[in-house]
Amino acid sequence: MSSTQFNKGPSYGLSAEVKNRLLSKYDPQKEAELRSWIEGLTGLSIGPDFQKGLKDGVILCTLMNKLQPGSVPKINRSMQNWHQLENLSNFIKAMVSYGMNPVDLFEANDLFESGNMTQVQVSLLALAGKAKTKGLQSGVDIGVKYSEKQERNFDDATMKAGQCVIGLQMGTNKCASQSGMTAYGTRRHLYDPKNHILPPMDHCTISLQMGTNKCASQVGMTAPGTRRHIYDTKLGTDKCDNSSMSLQMGYTQGANQSGQLLSTQGCQLPALHQQPCVGLGVFIVLFCVLKLVISL
Repeated sequence: MSSTQFNKGPSYGLSAEVKNRLLSKYDPQKEAELRSWIEGLTGLSIGPDFQKGLKDGVILCTLMNKLQPGSVPKINRSMQNWHQLENLSNFIKAMVSYGMNPVDLFEANDLFESGNMTQVQVSLLALAGKAKTKGLQSGVDIGVKYSEKQERNFDDATMKAGQCVIGLQMGTNKCASQSGMTAYGTRRHLYDPKNHILPPMDHCTISLQMGTNKCASQVGMTAPGTRRHIYDTKLGTDKCDNSSMSLQMGYTQGANQSGQLLSTQGCQLPALHQQPCVGLGVFIVLFCVLKLVISL
């Protein structure tokens, strides 16, 4: 199996744009510092090409055995692709056991296929910083030292005292005062000098929060519980007495009681219905007289 079997072809479109953007973040100066640091610890030469010198994983596994002895027990020196990929996988596992963060790791194909050399550079810089944190001394000052955990242990009295302190997350009372404040439950009066409203001198003043009594009067107001009559001057309804029927209940303009009867009088039948009753009575009287004459 050839060594170029896993290499990908040229990228186009969006893939090429992403690859070029990643390459633009690659720092040649950091590469020179990493080269000096790795060669100084391992004693092995990487060569002119940084990616080709590290892709077989031999130098990287040797570096991990220098940082943490026995972390990579077996190093494959074969030129076969799967052996080289196995070395890279063992190197990544050794970085995890060394205490590296998962976000700082790279994948084997990022180095073997030169897919993302920027991430490889970031991982090696993080490895150098981790080694510096653990006290490794080298001739090259490279990597950022990891911050150490600073734990604080307080007793119960100190923890309870801290509960009474107002934190800056809730604001500060610096330069604060209670000038102009009123007692709890007291209404605060607002007034506007531009509208010629005098400042309130007592607690009976109506504030602008509840409106204003400027130019207000009680003209037309009636006593509580009194019916307010609504009238229309065009219809001539009366507004002076309490017996007037307001427009809320309708009005009596143009109304009359023609055709209405008193409640104590009975209904009178028309004369057309009374004539048959008179004729029948005359006939009964004549019949009685005739019968009396015949009996005599």
